[in-house]
Amino acid sequence: MMVKLKMGELESKFADIIWENEPIPSSLLAEKALEAFNWKKTTSYTVLKRLCNKGLFQNVKGTVTSLIKKPEYNSLCSQQFIDFAFRGSLPAFIAAYAKRKPLKDEDIE
Repeated sequence: MMVKLKMGELESKFADIIWENEPIPSSLLAEKALEAFNWKKTTSYTVLKRLCNKGLFQNVKGTVTSLIKKPEYNSLCSQQFIDFAFRGSLPAFIAAYAKRKPLKDEDIE
C-alpha cells in the first residue's frame, strides 16, 4: 500500500493521540478527541478512517494501531521534502539550512 504522508494540522494532532496511546480502543480515541478538539464521535471516526486510508493506521476489531511509527513517519516526511525541494541532495539541504541558521561545531561533527 502506498502511504500518503501529508496530514493537515488537526489530523496530525489526532495522529499524535494515537501514537502516544497505541494500542487504543477506538471508543477511547473518540473520547480523547472530544476532550482535545470537541469532536463528535462521528468526526473522530471519519478522521480515523481517512488516516487509515492513507496507510498510517489500522482499526482492527475496534483497536487502533499504527502501521507506521512516528519516528519512521517523520523520517519519511523529511526524505520526501529533501527529494522534492533539493532533488534528493542532503548536502544541498544542509547548505540551504546553514545559510539561515549557522551550524554549531557539534552539529558539524
